[in-house]
Amino acid sequence: MDLDMRRVRYFVAVAEECSFVRAASRLYMTQPALSRQIRALEEDLGVVLFLRDRQGTVLTRAGHQLLEDARPMLAMSQAVQQRVRMANREVNHFAVGFMPGIVVTPIVREFAAMAPQLEIEVVHTSISDQVDFLIDGRVDVCYVRLPLPEGMLEVVPLFPEPRVVALPRAHPCAELKAVHVEDLRDMVLLQDPQDVPEWRGRLPRATLAQRTDAGRFPVTIEECLEGVASGAGCYVMPAGIAGFYRRDDIAYLTLEGVAPRMVALAYSKHRSMPELNQFAELSRRMLGPGPESE
Repeated sequence: MDLDMRRVRYFVAVAEECSFVRAASRLYMTQPALSRQIRALEEDLGVVLFLRDRQGTVLTRAGHQLLEDARPMLAMSQAVQQRVRMANREVNHFAVGFMPGIVVTPIVREFAAMAPQLEIEVVHTSISDQVDFLIDGRVDVCYVRLPLPEGMLEVVPLFPEPRVVALPRAHPCAELKAVHVEDLRDMVLLQDPQDVPEWRGRLPRATLAQRTDAGRFPVTIEECLEGVASGAGCYVMPAGIAGFYRRDDIAYLTLEGVAPRMVALAYSKHRSMPELNQFAELSRRMLGPGPESE
């Protein structure tokens, strides 16, 4: 039995809306028709995906598992369609994803000289969506900061990047160059504590720490820095990104006692495009550790 991707897309809409009525409106179809498609999907899988009660439509345990797998599956389906269309063009397209703090211009320039047959595009990403750009095919390769989900991507580690802590300019430590994580126990960490396993200080308030169904904190770097500037707490980030978000009301200090983030290059494991390996080798040569480090 092959999964009907159309029904999987319908399922994701219901799961995200927590309502058959709202999902039907979003999908431009009637609610009875949507209900029939979801029942057909449940029959195909032999499980119940949703339970309905007075509070609305909720996912079962099987439904949560399908939602976790369905999003990347739909994104990959979209990526396949995009790559097939790109392959039909006379000029091959090659997209490179990058984020603040990682300078890729010299590498892209040299790669363009090595592969003149390619039309090269450089695409800006962020830590929160770096995997999404790879899965849905918007980029062929992407400079990322680890960790990443295991199993889906080929990862080429390049260099460790120290981390800094963002403090309000009025904080007593703001004039220092570095601070140890243990010295910040009295502060609130304005992000998922899983980002900083070494953290032993205070955790976010319930309103800030509330997770989405994808397991992420619903805040951006910009929102976290606004919290820092207002005195709500501190925020830990890679040093390269800190350089991109310079503000007069925030001080960035080297944070001791925490592991650095590894910068890497990532691309799909299941693609055979030779230029992927060429770009990875070039990145390793220009950004990776030298012979002495190895």
